[in-house]
Amino acid sequence: MLHHLSVSVKNPQHVASVLAEVLQGRMMPFPPNPGSYIVFAADEFGTGIELYPLGSELIPDAWEGQAGFQLNEQQSSQYTPVHAAFSVSLSLEEIERIGEREGWRVLPANRDGLFDVVEFWVENRLMLEFFTPAMAQKYMDVFSPAGIEQAAQQFVTTAEARR
Repeated sequence: MLHHLSVSVKNPQHVASVLAEVLQGRMMPFPPNPGSYIVFAADEFGTGIELYPLGSELIPDAWEGQAGFQLNEQQSSQYTPVHAAFSVSLSLEEIERIGEREGWRVLPANRDGLFDVVEFWVENRLMLEFFTPAMAQKYMDVFSPAGIEQAAQQFVTTAEARR
């Protein structure tokens, strides 16, 4: 179970306000890393997304023996392999409206016939996947204890076909 995710973005405060809207949650400053914000979905799991200024790095043993932050402005790409999927109560149309308003790419997508998802490209560089209620149910069915073996076989077949 994922409780929170940390990512770096160009404009943490603005991204936090948009994600708070999509997740129908609450945003607030995140004091351990100046200029950072956190969004809580206000769900029963404490789901949150920490949004750090672009270039933030977690360094072991940097703050009283714990992980601490430093800013590294020497980034090689605007993209990141980090992404996460979240169930939201909004419809596809509502998600698309928010993305259009922000000028961010939103793409309804199908993942190899297994499930559908909405790619929501924060600042057009960080992909978050959103499941509408109907999409979330299909995802949970596919990756349930009863469905995982069939999904695993499809992953193998798809990986072989892409070679």
